[in-house]
Amino acid sequence: MTKRPINSYDHYHAHVYFDESSVAHASSICQEAGDRFGVKVGRVHQKLVGPHPCWSCQLAFDHAQFDEVIPWLEKNRGHLTVFVHALTGNDLEDHTTHASWLGNPVALNLSIFRA
Repeated sequence: MTKRPINSYDHYHAHVYFDESSVAHASSICQEAGDRFGVKVGRVHQKLVGPHPCWSCQLAFDHAQFDEVIPWLEKNRGHLTVFVHALTGNDLEDHTTHASWLGNPVALNLSIFRA
């Protein structure tokens, strides 16, 4: 069963995954999330970045924004997958133990977190 986002931490990232056919939709919902909720919107990466196996755009928000941002992303993501994780200072745990999904999970490249 896919782990769903739960508001248990102070700070979060949500990574909206997309490809060349969905870049406009992803860019639009990220920008709207920034405008609507005041979340920090990162670059729309049309390349692989970090452990992410898809092109992505990062949204940064805190626990006070979580309960509005996550349901809105779920409602507006369409077919896009959104990877949500806590920011605890432990990158490997943040991308595994403290991670959840909206949509279909995909395998991350976790080797970048291992020495």
